[in-house]
Amino acid sequence: MIHILQALLLGVIEGVTEFLPISSTGHLLISQELMNFKDSHELFAVVIQLGAIAAVVWYYRQDLWQKSLGLLRREAVALNFWKILALGTIPAGIIGLAFDRVSSAISVPVVIALALIIGGVVLWLVDNKPVHSKDDPVTLESITTKQALIIGLGQCVAMIPGVSRSGATIVSGLAVKLNRPTATAFSFYLSIPVLVLASAYKLAKYSSDVPHISGGWGAITVGLVAAFFTALLAISWLIRYIAHHNFKPFAYYRIALGVLILLAVLVGWL
Repeated sequence: MIHILQALLLGVIEGVTEFLPISSTGHLLISQELMNFKDSHELFAVVIQLGAIAAVVWYYRQDLWQKSLGLLRREAVALNFWKILALGTIPAGIIGLAFDRVSSAISVPVVIALALIIGGVVLWLVDNKPVHSKDDPVTLESITTKQALIIGLGQCVAMIPGVSRSGATIVSGLAVKLNRPTATAFSFYLSIPVLVLASAYKLAKYSSDVPHISGGWGAITVGLVAAFFTALLAISWLIRYIAHHNFKPFAYYRIALGVLILLAVLVGWL
């Protein structure tokens, strides 16, 4: 029973942190360490992301449906959307396969803490740029091939635990002059193919390790469901928040959390 409760809490953490630029993987790995929750090859942490992805699909279901119909009708706007989504996904797909061999080795508290701190500083610096002009892209349809590819390459940095996939894509989006709402929305859409592929890869390669995870399939199921509902709330909140605010509070939070983790390592808590 304790493993199911732990999985529930971890699912909530995943749902809340997946789309905020604060690193869901970093939070999950540290939480698992503190709970003594046994994972294998980060299988639990990656697979419960499917719950968060289901929340994105549900939240944008009408828009995704219209864009899918537009693809079948070969409408220019829809074709461009699926093109930039593919371009943003390809770099992570290629590099991710090679990076899987070393991901477990660097999934340690010190690396996570440093990634949180450095990522927080970068987020603050990029978000501190002057307000964008009226000529900057304000819709997904305005994103160019070059911008999508740069954002996709930036997303690869998030393979380092503690960096944050959403943080890397949002920072890359801001760096190529997208405004905050557009960079955030593209980050949400880009998460669908990337995290689905990552979860499918982990399941295909390490499904035999499920019995070694605390709570097994029961824990994974509970984590998935919890991640779905909390992610729905997080997505809705972030979209409303970013319409009128900047990302600086997330940068401060990352830096503070990174420092706390380093202190916890020094005193032997992690």
